[in-house]
Amino acid sequence: MMKRTVKRGFIPVVVMMLAVGLTAVATPGAEAAKKPPAKNVIVMIADGWGYNHLDSESYFQYGIADQQSFNRFPFAFAMSTYMDYEDGDTCSGFGYDPTAAWADFDYVMECATDSAAAATAMSTGSKTDSGTIGLDIDDALLLHAVERAEQLGKTTGVVTSVQLSHATPAGFVAHNVYRGNYAEIANEMIYESGVDVVMGAGHPFWDDDGQPQVPAVPKDWRYVGGEATWWDLVAGTAGGDANGDLTADPWILIEERAEFQALASGPTPARVFGVAPVEDTLQLNRVGDYLADPIVLPFIETVPTLEEMTNAALNVLDNDPDGMFLMIEGGAIDWASHGNYSPNSSGRMIEEFVDFERSVDAVIEWVQANGNWGETLLIVTGDHETGYLTGPGSDPFWEPVVNNGAGNLPGMEWHSPDHTNSLIPLFAKGDAGRILRGYADGDDPVHGDYLDNTELGEVLYRSLG
Repeated sequence: MMKRTVKRGFIPVVVMMLAVGLTAVATPGAEAAKKPPAKNVIVMIADGWGYNHLDSESYFQYGIADQQSFNRFPFAFAMSTYMDYEDGDTCSGFGYDPTAAWADFDYVMECATDSAAAATAMSTGSKTDSGTIGLDIDDALLLHAVERAEQLGKTTGVVTSVQLSHATPAGFVAHNVYRGNYAEIANEMIYESGVDVVMGAGHPFWDDDGQPQVPAVPKDWRYVGGEATWWDLVAGTAGGDANGDLTADPWILIEERAEFQALASGPTPARVFGVAPVEDTLQLNRVGDYLADPIVLPFIETVPTLEEMTNAALNVLDNDPDGMFLMIEGGAIDWASHGNYSPNSSGRMIEEFVDFERSVDAVIEWVQANGNWGETLLIVTGDHETGYLTGPGSDPFWEPVVNNGAGNLPGMEWHSPDHTNSLIPLFAKGDAGRILRGYADGDDPVHGDYLDNTELGEVLYRSLG
């Protein structure tokens, strides 16, 4: 589908001016100012990852650290993730202090962001407070990078391994005072936004094991916008004007794994709403021993992988000569890291990471087959660290994750069931990635140069042009 104008005509003029004005505010260096925009911008978010998550997955997969493909990207920095807080809050003005972070083991467990605020910061370049989607701390409307891409005529989409209206995909598309208003957020995505691809979990008719819901169990319609919206999707009548031609652009609903797989090649519909046949996550909550080692428990065969959804989304969006903006989230890395009450539950985190890594590889293969790194920017990062993962024997000092060889669960230790304020990794490939260098002016004694997540938002705007 060719885009001619952004769908969201109600965005205040001041917000539109701010979006355009980003290219004129404090440009960090002549290199950024001269860099031409990217045709395609793809942001991949491993929700909840940190540096030790990377080591754990690499040890399990390869028996050595730093073997994921993104470790070979030419641009690698750390990123701070703290959110904004209202005046008077005990965390107001907290930020990230590199010296304090490595002097006090408990420092990073204070005042951490949530996924809604983190996604909003990356998508808009503006900090906000907990639970807020696409609005600043005063609830003023912000312009998403997705919406900026639509202004430039690009196709857009969001893909996730958790519910499709959950915090991170919502934080790149929607505007809402509370991330938990799932039905409102889904309806904004479906009827008001200009996005062309939405894919994820949250199916009202299937359970977490990919089995049909018992008829007597009430359906959870929230993640697809409510019962009426669902039947509009089934009927093929859901969807507003996505490309500004004053005619409706209805969604094509897909549900079966084979449908996702089929979309990876050949002709595609203009807009695809993909709801995997599972309730909350693609695989994380499947029935079986939650404490099993990675890849031991059989996967649900009827549910698409994140890699398959990624390939489908790319093929839908790449028909537009103006390019695309696509956000892909490995959302259940975070969920597994929250559930770290036993060391052995680390296995499901690694499983989710493996699927995310394969999705990154799929994007790399797509770029190499369909374009070049001069016209595509690929960002691989997270939104925050979850679980405070270290090696065994940490606190008050930090010990490394223990490499027990490929195929074996590494030696790991969790210190929190929640998010932390730790720096997280960011990798980038593509000529437009040079813009990042001008922003990575923070200096951490362990992780080196870092930028803030709001600065990533500015990089996305600048890379779009």
